[in-house]
Amino acid sequence: MMELSNAVKAGVLVQALPYIQKYFGKVVVVKYGGNAMIDAGLKQAVMDDIVLLSLIGIKVVLVHGGGPEITETMNAMGLESRFINGLRYTDEEAVKVVQMVLAGKTNKDLVAMLCRSGGKAIGICGLDGQMIKAEKLSGPDDLGFVGEIKHINTRPIVDQLDMGYIPVIATVGYDDMGRVYNINADTAAARIASELRAENLILMTDIRGLLRDKDDENTLIPSVNISDVPALIRQGIISGGMIPKIESCVESIRRGVSKSIIIDGRIPHSILIEMMTDEGIGTMFHINQPED
Repeated sequence: MMELSNAVKAGVLVQALPYIQKYFGKVVVVKYGGNAMIDAGLKQAVMDDIVLLSLIGIKVVLVHGGGPEITETMNAMGLESRFINGLRYTDEEAVKVVQMVLAGKTNKDLVAMLCRSGGKAIGICGLDGQMIKAEKLSGPDDLGFVGEIKHINTRPIVDQLDMGYIPVIATVGYDDMGRVYNINADTAAARIASELRAENLILMTDIRGLLRDKDDENTLIPSVNISDVPALIRQGIISGGMIPKIESCVESIRRGVSKSIIIDGRIPHSILIEMMTDEGIGTMFHINQPED
Protein backbone atom coordinates (compact mmCIF):
# COMPACT_ATOMS: atom_id res chain seq x y z
CA MET A 1 0.00 0.00 0.00
CA MET A 2 2.86 2.34 0.84
CA GLU A 3 4.53 1.61 -2.53
CA LEU A 4 1.30 2.38 -4.37
CA SER A 5 0.92 5.61 -2.44
CA ASN A 6 4.47 6.66 -3.30
CA ALA A 7 3.92 5.76 -6.94
CA VAL A 8 0.82 7.93 -7.04
CA LYS A 9 2.73 10.81 -5.49
CA ALA A 10 5.53 10.38 -8.03
CA GLY A 11 2.98 10.39 -10.84
CA VAL A 12 1.54 13.67 -9.62
CA LEU A 13 5.00 15.25 -9.58
CA VAL A 14 5.80 13.95 -13.06
CA GLN A 15 2.51 15.36 -14.37
CA ALA A 16 3.40 18.73 -12.85
CA LEU A 17 6.89 18.87 -14.41
CA PRO A 18 5.93 20.39 -17.79
CA TYR A 19 3.82 23.02 -16.03
CA ILE A 20 6.69 23.89 -13.69
CA GLN A 21 8.89 24.33 -16.75
CA LYS A 22 6.21 26.38 -18.53
CA TYR A 23 5.65 28.82 -15.68
CA PHE A 24 9.22 29.08 -14.38
CA GLY A 25 10.17 32.74 -14.21
CA LYS A 26 6.71 33.87 -15.36
CA VAL A 27 4.34 36.20 -13.49
CA VAL A 28 1.02 34.87 -12.19
CA VAL A 29 -1.47 37.24 -10.52
CA VAL A 30 -3.93 35.72 -8.05
CA LYS A 31 -6.96 37.67 -6.88
CA TYR A 32 -7.80 36.29 -3.46
CA GLY A 33 -11.33 36.61 -2.12
CA GLY A 34 -14.58 34.88 -1.28
CA ASN A 35 -14.95 31.99 1.14
CA ALA A 36 -11.25 31.16 0.80
CA MET A 37 -10.55 34.33 2.83
CA ILE A 38 -12.91 33.28 5.63
CA ASP A 39 -12.51 29.52 6.14
CA ALA A 40 -9.28 28.83 8.08
CA GLY A 41 -8.51 25.58 6.28
CA LEU A 42 -9.04 27.04 2.83
CA LYS A 43 -7.03 30.11 3.77
CA GLN A 44 -4.06 27.96 4.76
CA ALA A 45 -4.35 25.92 1.56
CA VAL A 46 -4.19 29.10 -0.54
CA MET A 47 -1.11 30.32 1.33
CA ASP A 48 0.58 26.92 0.90
CA ASP A 49 -0.19 26.94 -2.84
CA ILE A 50 1.27 30.41 -3.29
CA VAL A 51 4.42 29.61 -1.32
CA LEU A 52 4.95 26.40 -3.29
CA LEU A 53 4.59 28.23 -6.61
CA SER A 54 7.06 30.86 -5.45
CA LEU A 55 9.60 28.26 -4.30
CA ILE A 56 9.60 26.54 -7.73
CA GLY A 57 10.42 29.80 -9.47
CA ILE A 58 7.02 31.29 -10.36
CA LYS A 59 6.60 35.01 -9.66
CA VAL A 60 3.30 35.16 -7.80
CA VAL A 61 1.52 38.44 -7.06
CA LEU A 62 -1.34 38.20 -4.54
CA VAL A 63 -4.06 40.87 -4.85
CA HIS A 64 -6.76 40.87 -2.19
CA GLY A 65 -9.98 42.49 -1.12
CA GLY A 66 -11.52 42.17 2.32
CA GLY A 67 -15.22 42.99 2.23
CA PRO A 68 -16.30 40.85 5.21
CA GLU A 69 -13.59 42.30 7.48
CA ILE A 70 -14.48 45.84 6.38
CA THR A 71 -18.14 45.24 7.21
CA GLU A 72 -17.25 43.65 10.55
CA THR A 73 -15.01 46.58 11.51
CA MET A 74 -17.61 49.16 10.46
CA ASN A 75 -20.26 47.38 12.53
CA ALA A 76 -17.93 47.36 15.55
CA MET A 77 -17.40 51.11 15.11
CA GLY A 78 -21.13 51.76 14.82
CA LEU A 79 -20.93 52.70 11.14
CA GLU A 80 -23.56 51.58 8.66
CA SER A 81 -22.53 49.52 5.63
CA ARG A 82 -24.45 50.69 2.57
CA PHE A 83 -24.65 48.94 -0.78
CA ILE A 84 -25.99 50.22 -4.09
CA ASN A 85 -26.80 47.52 -6.66
CA GLY A 86 -24.49 45.16 -4.78
CA LEU A 87 -21.58 47.63 -4.64
CA ARG A 88 -20.30 49.14 -1.40
CA TYR A 89 -20.98 52.85 -0.96
CA THR A 90 -17.81 54.31 0.53
CA ASP A 91 -18.27 57.64 2.27
CA GLU A 92 -15.52 59.64 3.97
CA GLU A 93 -15.67 57.60 7.18
CA ALA A 94 -15.94 54.29 5.34
CA VAL A 95 -12.88 54.93 3.18
CA LYS A 96 -10.83 55.46 6.35
CA VAL A 97 -11.98 52.03 7.53
CA VAL A 98 -11.21 50.51 4.12
CA GLN A 99 -7.68 51.88 4.23
CA MET A 100 -7.18 50.78 7.83
CA VAL A 101 -8.49 47.24 7.29
CA LEU A 102 -7.23 46.43 3.80
CA ALA A 103 -3.80 48.02 4.00
CA GLY A 104 -3.48 47.18 7.70
CA LYS A 105 -4.85 44.07 9.38
CA THR A 106 -5.98 42.06 6.34
CA ASN A 107 -2.80 42.72 4.39
CA LYS A 108 -0.41 42.03 7.24
CA ASP A 109 -2.29 38.90 8.36
CA LEU A 110 -1.79 37.47 4.86
CA VAL A 111 1.89 38.39 4.89
CA ALA A 112 2.30 36.67 8.26
CA MET A 113 0.57 33.51 7.01
CA LEU A 114 2.75 33.34 3.91
CA CYS A 115 5.88 33.75 6.01
CA ARG A 116 4.75 31.04 8.46
CA SER A 117 4.25 28.74 5.47
CA GLY A 118 7.88 29.25 4.44
CA GLY A 119 7.47 32.06 1.93
CA LYS A 120 8.95 35.54 1.62
CA ALA A 121 6.22 38.17 1.39
CA ILE A 122 5.91 41.94 1.63
CA GLY A 123 2.58 43.71 2.02
CA ILE A 124 1.89 46.93 0.15
CA CYS A 125 -1.12 48.94 -0.96
CA GLY A 126 -1.81 51.17 -3.93
CA LEU A 127 -0.55 54.20 -2.04
CA ASP A 128 2.96 52.73 -1.63
CA GLY A 129 5.40 53.83 -4.29
CA GLN A 130 2.56 55.71 -6.04
CA MET A 131 1.43 52.33 -7.33
CA ILE A 132 -2.29 52.81 -8.06
CA LYS A 133 -3.34 56.21 -9.43
CA ALA A 134 -7.12 56.55 -9.43
CA GLU A 135 -10.00 58.95 -9.76
CA LYS A 136 -13.60 58.87 -8.63
CA LEU A 137 -15.55 56.13 -10.39
CA SER A 138 -17.95 57.56 -12.92
CA GLY A 139 -21.29 55.92 -13.62
CA PRO A 140 -25.03 56.10 -13.01
CA ASP A 141 -24.63 55.57 -9.24
CA ASP A 142 -22.58 57.73 -6.89
CA LEU A 143 -20.55 55.27 -4.81
CA GLY A 144 -18.61 57.90 -2.90
CA PHE A 145 -14.87 57.22 -2.55
CA VAL A 146 -14.83 54.29 -4.95
CA GLY A 147 -12.20 54.76 -7.62
CA GLU A 148 -11.34 53.64 -11.11
CA ILE A 149 -7.74 53.05 -12.03
CA LYS A 150 -5.96 55.60 -14.22
CA HIS A 151 -2.40 54.33 -13.96
CA ILE A 152 -0.40 51.47 -12.42
CA ASN A 153 3.23 52.03 -11.47
CA THR A 154 4.61 48.48 -11.59
CA ARG A 155 8.08 49.35 -10.29
CA PRO A 156 7.33 48.57 -6.59
CA ILE A 157 5.88 45.19 -7.63
CA VAL A 158 8.70 44.29 -10.02
CA ASP A 159 11.36 45.27 -7.48
CA GLN A 160 9.84 42.89 -4.92
CA LEU A 161 9.52 40.06 -7.43
CA ASP A 162 13.12 40.53 -8.53
CA MET A 163 14.24 40.19 -4.90
CA GLY A 164 12.34 36.94 -4.50
CA TYR A 165 9.39 38.30 -2.52
CA ILE A 166 5.68 37.65 -2.96
CA PRO A 167 3.97 41.06 -3.22
CA VAL A 168 0.68 41.13 -1.29
CA ILE A 169 -1.35 44.06 -2.60
CA ALA A 170 -4.26 45.82 -0.90
CA THR A 171 -6.44 47.59 -3.46
CA VAL A 172 -6.68 51.19 -2.40
CA GLY A 173 -5.58 54.04 -4.66
CA TYR A 174 -5.08 57.81 -4.61
CA ASP A 175 -5.67 60.83 -6.83
CA ASP A 176 -3.75 64.05 -7.55
CA MET A 177 -5.22 65.67 -4.44
CA GLY A 178 -4.13 62.78 -2.23
CA ARG A 179 -7.68 61.49 -1.76
CA VAL A 180 -7.87 57.76 -1.05
CA TYR A 181 -10.23 55.49 -3.00
CA ASN A 182 -11.52 51.98 -2.53
CA ILE A 183 -10.71 49.97 -5.69
CA ASN A 184 -12.55 46.81 -6.77
CA ALA A 185 -10.09 43.95 -6.24
CA ASP A 186 -11.05 42.06 -9.42
CA THR A 187 -10.52 45.19 -11.50
CA ALA A 188 -7.21 45.97 -9.78
CA ALA A 189 -5.92 42.41 -10.20
CA ALA A 190 -6.78 42.45 -13.91
CA ARG A 191 -5.05 45.78 -14.50
CA ILE A 192 -1.97 44.77 -12.49
CA ALA A 193 -1.76 41.49 -14.41
CA SER A 194 -2.00 43.41 -17.68
CA GLU A 195 0.72 45.88 -16.79
CA LEU A 196 3.01 43.04 -15.67
CA ARG A 197 2.25 41.06 -18.85
CA ALA A 198 1.36 38.15 -16.61
CA GLU A 199 1.10 34.62 -17.92
CA ASN A 200 -2.08 33.99 -15.91
CA LEU A 201 -4.69 35.95 -14.01
CA ILE A 202 -6.55 33.75 -11.52
CA LEU A 203 -9.73 35.05 -9.88
CA MET A 204 -10.87 33.05 -6.85
CA THR A 205 -14.66 32.92 -6.39
CA ASP A 206 -17.30 30.90 -4.53
CA ILE A 207 -18.63 29.05 -7.59
CA ARG A 208 -17.20 26.41 -9.94
CA GLY A 209 -16.73 28.94 -12.73
CA LEU A 210 -19.03 30.08 -15.51
CA LEU A 211 -22.09 27.81 -15.56
CA ARG A 212 -24.44 27.39 -18.52
CA ASP A 213 -27.17 26.85 -15.89
CA LYS A 214 -26.39 28.84 -12.76
CA ASP A 215 -28.30 26.32 -10.63
CA ASP A 216 -26.40 23.27 -11.93
CA GLU A 217 -22.67 23.04 -11.19
CA ASN A 218 -22.41 20.17 -13.69
CA THR A 219 -22.91 22.69 -16.52
CA LEU A 220 -19.46 24.26 -16.11
CA ILE A 221 -18.12 25.90 -19.28
CA PRO A 222 -14.39 25.06 -19.17
CA SER A 223 -13.16 27.61 -21.72
CA VAL A 224 -14.50 30.74 -23.38
CA ASN A 225 -13.11 32.79 -26.23
CA ILE A 226 -13.51 36.42 -25.19
CA SER A 227 -15.23 37.15 -28.51
CA ASP A 228 -18.13 34.97 -27.28
CA VAL A 229 -18.66 36.94 -24.05
CA PRO A 230 -21.18 39.53 -25.43
CA ALA A 231 -23.43 36.74 -26.74
CA LEU A 232 -23.23 34.91 -23.39
CA ILE A 233 -24.32 38.12 -21.65
CA ARG A 234 -27.22 38.57 -24.05
CA GLN A 235 -28.28 34.97 -23.40
CA GLY A 236 -28.22 35.58 -19.65
CA ILE A 237 -25.54 32.92 -19.07
CA ILE A 238 -23.25 35.68 -17.80
CA SER A 239 -25.31 37.82 -15.44
CA GLY A 240 -25.36 39.62 -12.10
CA GLY A 241 -22.11 39.65 -10.15
CA MET A 242 -20.36 37.51 -12.75
CA ILE A 243 -20.47 40.32 -15.32
CA PRO A 244 -17.82 42.56 -13.70
CA LYS A 245 -15.59 39.56 -12.91
CA ILE A 246 -15.70 38.31 -16.48
CA GLU A 247 -15.29 41.83 -17.87
CA SER A 248 -12.09 42.00 -15.79
CA CYS A 249 -10.92 38.74 -17.38
CA VAL A 250 -11.72 40.02 -20.87
CA GLU A 251 -9.95 43.33 -20.30
CA SER A 252 -6.83 41.59 -19.00
CA ILE A 253 -6.68 39.37 -22.10
CA ARG A 254 -7.10 42.37 -24.41
CA ARG A 255 -4.24 44.08 -22.57
CA GLY A 256 -1.83 41.17 -23.03
CA VAL A 257 -2.41 38.55 -20.30
CA SER A 258 -2.12 35.06 -21.80
CA LYS A 259 -5.00 33.44 -19.88
CA SER A 260 -7.55 34.51 -17.27
CA ILE A 261 -9.21 31.85 -15.16
CA ILE A 262 -12.11 31.94 -12.70
CA ILE A 263 -11.70 29.13 -10.16
CA ASP A 264 -13.64 27.84 -7.17
CA GLY A 265 -11.86 28.95 -4.01
CA ARG A 266 -13.99 26.55 -1.96
CA ILE A 267 -11.92 23.65 -3.31
CA PRO A 268 -8.70 23.15 -1.32
CA HIS A 269 -5.55 23.75 -3.41
CA SER A 270 -7.61 24.95 -6.38
CA ILE A 271 -4.69 27.12 -7.53
CA LEU A 272 -2.37 24.13 -7.82
CA ILE A 273 -5.07 22.04 -9.50
CA GLU A 274 -5.53 24.76 -12.10
CA MET A 275 -1.87 25.40 -12.79
CA MET A 276 -0.17 22.04 -12.27
CA THR A 277 -2.52 19.36 -13.61
CA ASP A 278 -3.73 18.28 -17.05
CA GLU A 279 -7.39 18.69 -16.07
CA GLY A 280 -7.30 22.21 -14.65
CA ILE A 281 -10.33 23.66 -12.93
CA GLY A 282 -12.86 26.45 -13.41
CA THR A 283 -13.39 28.51 -16.57
CA MET A 284 -10.52 29.79 -18.69
CA PHE A 285 -10.88 32.89 -20.86
CA HIS A 286 -8.63 33.23 -23.90
CA ILE A 287 -8.36 35.08 -27.19
CA ASN A 288 -7.38 32.16 -29.41
CA GLN A 289 -7.80 28.42 -29.06
CA PRO A 290 -6.79 27.19 -25.58
CA GLU A 291 -3.62 25.15 -25.32
CA ASP A 292 -3.94 21.39 -25.19
